[in-house]
Amino acid sequence: MIIINKKLIALDLDGTTLDNNAQLSEITKTAIKKVVAAGHVVSIVTGRPNRLSENFYDELNLTSPMINFNGNLGTQPHDSWSLEYEYNVNKEIVAELLSKQNELGINLMAVEGRSLFMANRGASKDMGFFPTILKSNQILDAKNLKTNPISITVQMHPEAIGNLANYVNTHFKDDVTITPWGGNSPVMELAAKGIQKDTGVKRVADYYGIAQKDIMAFGDESNDYAMIKYAGLGVAMKNAISEIKSIANATTDFNNQENGVAYFLTNYFELN
Repeated sequence: MIIINKKLIALDLDGTTLDNNAQLSEITKTAIKKVVAAGHVVSIVTGRPNRLSENFYDELNLTSPMINFNGNLGTQPHDSWSLEYEYNVNKEIVAELLSKQNELGINLMAVEGRSLFMANRGASKDMGFFPTILKSNQILDAKNLKTNPISITVQMHPEAIGNLANYVNTHFKDDVTITPWGGNSPVMELAAKGIQKDTGVKRVADYYGIAQKDIMAFGDESNDYAMIKYAGLGVAMKNAISEIKSIANATTDFNNQENGVAYFLTNYFELN
C-alpha cells in the first residue's frame, strides 16, 4: 500500500455510495473499511436526514462525524462531537406555506430536524423517504410545530413547481435556499440560506486538521456541487449529471450500481 497523506473522503449516499436499491454492496463496504483501517477519515455527507443515514454509518463501522440535510446538520452518531452544529429554518415560514398550500399547489409538506419529523399528510408509497401513515404526534400544523426545523420538504403538483420557487424567492430569499431533489421528482427542499455540503466538509476537515488539498469528495447530483468544487480531489460518478462532471477533477470508471466508489478508492489507495 502506498504511503499517502491522511485524507478526508466525503461520500454522498444516493446515486454514489449506495446502489440503485439504496443498499451498500459488500465490495463497497470492504473498500471503505480498508481505507479507514489505513488511517484515513471517511465521512457520510448526504442530503438525507440522520434518521435515514445512521444504518449505513453503522454498516460501515464509522466513528467519524456525519453530515446530513445537505450540510445543515453535523453530528457524531452514538457519541458527542465538539464541533456538532445545526442550521434551522424559522417555523413561521412553515406556517405561511401551510396557509397557502392549496394556492401554491402543495401536495405534501414535511418538516424535519435531528429528532423531529412531522408532515401534513402521509406520503404516497412512491416517495420512499416518508411514512405513508402518520402517528398522532407527527401530524403537522402551525399550532403544534414548536421548534424550528432543519429542513422543509415539499411535494408539488408538477405544474406548480415554478409557483413555489417564485413565492419563496420573493418572500424568503434572505432566509432560505430552495433546491430540487433532482431527477424528475416534483419535490423541493427549503433549508437555511447559504448552507451547502461544503459547510460540513470544512467542519470535519478542520476537526481532524486535514488540509483542503487532502479532501476527496464523491457525488452525482446538483446538491454535491459545492463539496465537489471545494475538495482537493472532487470525483464525479460515471452516472453523475453533466454539471457535476464539468467541475470534477476525476470521474469514476463505473457507476453507483457497479461499485464505482469502491473501485476508485481501491485504485487510488492501491488497496489490493
